[in-house]
Amino acid sequence: MKAPHIDDRNWSSLTAGERRRQLEVEGYAVLPNVLSADTVSRLKEQTSRLKTFGADYSAAKQVCENIEFVGGAVTDLIGQPKTLDFLRLILGDEIIFISIDYQRCEPGFPGISLHTDGQPYGSQIFGYEGSSPVIVRVLYYLDDLTPEVSPFRVVPRSHLSLHADANPYLRYESHPDEVMVTLKAGSALFLHTRAFHGNYANTGTCSRSLIALAYRPAWAGPIHEVEQWDPDQMARLPNYVRPLFQDRNTRHWKFDGGNKPSGMKSDAEGINVSRWEQI
Repeated sequence: MKAPHIDDRNWSSLTAGERRRQLEVEGYAVLPNVLSADTVSRLKEQTSRLKTFGADYSAAKQVCENIEFVGGAVTDLIGQPKTLDFLRLILGDEIIFISIDYQRCEPGFPGISLHTDGQPYGSQIFGYEGSSPVIVRVLYYLDDLTPEVSPFRVVPRSHLSLHADANPYLRYESHPDEVMVTLKAGSALFLHTRAFHGNYANTGTCSRSLIALAYRPAWAGPIHEVEQWDPDQMARLPNYVRPLFQDRNTRHWKFDGGNKPSGMKSDAEGINVSRWEQI
């Protein structure tokens, strides 16, 4: 395989419209410096106390799933203001939180194959939550991403393909068009879950950790009922986070909708051609 192109651009120079286009067209975008050094430090301290387990393909990848109710800086991350502002541009005002997990790739980690996180009929890995037709993942990196320490990899625009090769249930060892993304700790990487992505091996001498979240617009519910949040745990959530914990099966749809429903609008900013020109 040829050496991948490294996307190490100055993400701070992008306008809001350019970031929006980057995510919608290329399948990924980065918001740098979303988290302060103090917040990163608190997240690393808190996640160091989590009970993790090794991934089925490598014990050098340690994971702790479903950490939304552990409290502190981790739970606060669900309502991170800069992230939510960008998500509202992408998804609209009514956003539903799906999940939050912790991952750590230690030296010797072999990397993960190119895959998608959105699968229209559900799967053993992602359950039925992965069947939601629109999901955006947000990856907060707690360590610098360098070429040696398990950086992110993605095949740009792969989520736009209608070809059978873009079947979201497929996985690939590599692809000639894949891109390596490097960035600084405290940055957030936004991912369209239908884009093929993964990460490279950790050939360095230190571990690389991240916290991965997933969100969706309220209309885009799963195809099958998923388990609801525990109401007692929800009652202990911070007030600014709780609105994101809506009914997990919320789905705005209308099977018997007519061709000429009443009250149709004549404008919709979310599909404006000019949405990529926002300053």
